[in-house]
Amino acid sequence: MHGRGALLVFEGCDKVGKSTQVKLLVEALNNLGIIAEAKSFPNRTTKIGELLNKFLSKEIELSSEAAHLLFSANRWECKQDIIKALQTGTTLIIDRYAASGAAYTSAATGKSLTWCQEVDRGLPSPDMVFFLKVSELMQNSHMWDGERYDNVTFQQKVSSNYDKLNDGTWKVINGRQDLNVIHQELLKSTLDIIQQVKNRPIGLLYES
Repeated sequence: MHGRGALLVFEGCDKVGKSTQVKLLVEALNNLGIIAEAKSFPNRTTKIGELLNKFLSKEIELSSEAAHLLFSANRWECKQDIIKALQTGTTLIIDRYAASGAAYTSAATGKSLTWCQEVDRGLPSPDMVFFLKVSELMQNSHMWDGERYDNVTFQQKVSSNYDKLNDGTWKVINGRQDLNVIHQELLKSTLDIIQQVKNRPIGLLYES
């Protein structure tokens, strides 16, 4: 492997299949001899992540604005690890990133998406955002995990925010297609992107 790895981010509402596609994609890349790793945000293994886990599971209460800053801090504390991995040729497949932070906080607070984005300015910028979009969100409550944002009305607001955040560079995937059809489309795009960015510098979010 020559050159840097690609930073690929999966975004979308809850229960649209992001985690499954991340796992399939990493396995497929590794089987092709391409070094790839999966990450997800929030990273619940860090000190900040442990606090966020308690917030999401409703063990503690925080203002939505304070939680937003913690979600961003969780990404910032992983910044150097992300850069190091990319520079050593590892492609990172990330389940949720800065767009999730903006989409969810705006839905929770009513604050503008621009306000919500500002705290993430300067983080490593994704080389591609894969947006798994569905026309109808999960209606069956027994499918939810019982976390703070697990309700259809809230997720509909999040979905609308994602549409506004899409700047035209995202690849929108129909999340209701067959699992393998989605995977093959993602794998083809990913292989192309890895080749395209290997000699490019790592971009900065909202600055490049």
